[in-house]
Amino acid sequence: MPEKLIVFGFSGDLAGRYLLPALAELEDRDKLPQDLPIIGTGREEWDDEAVRRYAGEQLKEHASDVPEAARSRLLRRLRYRQVDVTEPAQVRAATNGSGPFVAYLALPPSMFVPAIDALGPLAESVKTVVVEKPFGTDLESARQLNATLHRHFSEEQILRVDHFLHLQTAQNVLGLRFANGIFEPLWNARHIAEVEVTWDEVLGLEGRAGYYDDAGALRDIVQNHLLQLFCLVAMEPPASVEGDEIRDRKVEVLRAVREMSEDQVATRTVRGRYTAGSQEGRSVPAYVDEDGVDPKKGTETFAQVTLAVDTRRWAGVPFTLRTGKALAADRHEIVIRFREGSSLAFGEGKRPRPNTLRLSIQPDSVELELMVTGSTAPFELEAGKLQLALGEQDISAYGRLILDAIEGDTGLSIGAAEAEEAWRVFEPVLRAWQRGVPPLLNYAAGTAGPPLDAQ
Repeated sequence: MPEKLIVFGFSGDLAGRYLLPALAELEDRDKLPQDLPIIGTGREEWDDEAVRRYAGEQLKEHASDVPEAARSRLLRRLRYRQVDVTEPAQVRAATNGSGPFVAYLALPPSMFVPAIDALGPLAESVKTVVVEKPFGTDLESARQLNATLHRHFSEEQILRVDHFLHLQTAQNVLGLRFANGIFEPLWNARHIAEVEVTWDEVLGLEGRAGYYDDAGALRDIVQNHLLQLFCLVAMEPPASVEGDEIRDRKVEVLRAVREMSEDQVATRTVRGRYTAGSQEGRSVPAYVDEDGVDPKKGTETFAQVTLAVDTRRWAGVPFTLRTGKALAADRHEIVIRFREGSSLAFGEGKRPRPNTLRLSIQPDSVELELMVTGSTAPFELEAGKLQLALGEQDISAYGRLILDAIEGDTGLSIGAAEAEEAWRVFEPVLRAWQRGVPPLLNYAAGTAGPPLDAQ
């Protein structure tokens, strides 16, 4: 077990919104090692009491459902060290030069390489180094990040985090496919017409301009989170559910994704940005009017990309990945649409509607839409739904990944090759978007998004 958990970048949005609530949850459930201190680092001139006040405010805002007693116990674990993460001597001082410890890099992506180099001399004391997404901003920077990590650490020490892989529904894709004999024989182009992976959000920018205005919807959600869900749906059956085996199958899928020409980017992708609108009676400013946004960057808040997979299993099946901010409703789901039935038994022009398998995330559920004869007239077809509500995830995604980091379990880590292949898939899209192809569409906040037939 590690002697300490060190969070570099403790005053940032990631630590406040996600890591602290997850740690409080683990504290409440007695999942944290009893004597594990948590050390936050940053440039602020804080002491231990100041960091506890800050953390207490964050927990009150983002983890009010966790009992106050557990939050108080967590605060007593906290220590603070003022650190420039690019200075090896300061990093060593924050760790007291001893280990083993977990180093969680809750930092802006631009700081990863210098922080890893500063941490490198302590590699023998590092149990796990946790690197948050995005893993670079393009293929070249991803290669540089991997090279820096491998210069100091073994792959077994590295946990490249995508918390979507710790979501119950994401892992259930594998259970649904490979533990049920009715699905795998149908999991191919002969029976499936299209697949959609969607992460629509009512939330707008929510004060994240410092990161989001440089990243945009494609980098922030599609290139990592949604691509992970796509890989789980599209990959070949693994021999086991061990980490290396899953990673290898995901890399195979990514290598089979066809790179797009600029003409294909123009027809297979959509990018948009929200203008002023309203949601549930409240006014929402246009993205370009949000604090910290540079309108000249042309950052997109809506991204849709349709991928083609050059394998026998998926030839001709479109995979559409979509995300947007400030939309009318939250929608987090994977949808598999099967091909139309061929029966004409119910009359010409009354073909059964295609079956749909829907895996919803937050709340987690599985829904299978089937055609049945109607309740009002014999032999009239209507859609019926079989629904399975999955129990609430016992520990949050971030709680699970923190436990993995503490235990040194990198089975759900993004592999080095996987991180690079993910950028290879999207580099043609990013290049075309930078040249204005396709045009950036507007949509009012609180609506369904840009007009998808405008391409």
